[in-house]
Amino acid sequence: MEQGTIKRITDKGFGFISRPNDQTDLFFHSSAVNGADFDDLREGQQVTYTLGKGPKGPRAENVEPSDG
Repeated sequence: MEQGTIKRITDKGFGFISRPNDQTDLFFHSSAVNGADFDDLREGQQVTYTLGKGPKGPRAENVEPSDG
């Protein structure tokens, strides 16, 4: 599992994760969230995820909050 920080969340059901060693933000969809409701996630929250492939490039899958 990789770690990152939620950089931005939209009201359309997706968001972006900033990665510590990469300047490219990683897209994630609400359907990729595990262990929490998408609406409970917040910007600045630490998360873990697995790296997957989407139609427009890399994306985060199995996104889970890693802090309380």
